[in-house]
Amino acid sequence: MKIFVTGATGTVGRHVVDKLLAQRAEVRALTRRPETAGLPSGVEVVAGDLENPEALADHFEGIDRLYLVVAGETQKVVELAKRAGVTRIVLLSSASAAFEGDPTGGFHRAAEVVVENSGIGWTHVRPGMFAGNLSDWAEAIRAEGVVRAPYDAARQAPVHEVDVAEVAAAALLAADEGKIYTVTGPESLTKSEQVRALGEGIGREVRFEELTPDQWRAHVKDQMPEFVADWLLGLWAKTVDNPEQVLPTVDEVAGRPARTLREWAADHRDEFR
Repeated sequence: MKIFVTGATGTVGRHVVDKLLAQRAEVRALTRRPETAGLPSGVEVVAGDLENPEALADHFEGIDRLYLVVAGETQKVVELAKRAGVTRIVLLSSASAAFEGDPTGGFHRAAEVVVENSGIGWTHVRPGMFAGNLSDWAEAIRAEGVVRAPYDAARQAPVHEVDVAEVAAAALLAADEGKIYTVTGPESLTKSEQVRALGEGIGREVRFEELTPDQWRAHVKDQMPEFVADWLLGLWAKTVDNPEQVLPTVDEVAGRPARTLREWAADHRDEFR
């Protein structure tokens, strides 16, 4: 079985490649810059960009299954895959695809619909909040050992990118299809609990200071567009009364418990030191 991995040097894609190699699958990996990819030996690394799908046609020759990230022109990429005889697409989507009215979710759901209507077998992998999002706090932790954020009571279940990759790799190798795997971490944590877990993982005391939404908006005005701040505030406000659920997907698909936020922090401690 030969598997084409797009986004192969991304946060999840690099681990998907590793997991597939561990199962002795043949892997062709797509990256914009093969010369700096740093992927393991044994991987066929090819150059390309999902924003320019017409140039990818030759890369689909001999491919059985496709790991596809939501980027570029999904419709054209899927058409190329179908023309080449690809029999399964595993799409890295987002848990927000299930949220009505969510702009990020709408973008991912549109890609899911393209894949579902392609006539190719499919599986969607929908990660919730990535633990890696908390890297946004790294600079403040390095400088002061303090995280300032609003909505402490907003509970989310940060998921380790390796767990997402394990679910995706299992889906690529499985015989069944037509499944949607929503992937979460093992704990639904408040902001201050997230900060505590980070501190434990990196071996440093880190404090949490709660800001009002307006204070936080002023705090990050030079770090992100206003519409992103609005979206995050809305998400956090929603999860105060509707915490993110903890789902057993990693356990059921990968056969082991999901990694904790503390474990993620330990794996990424250099970012915070």
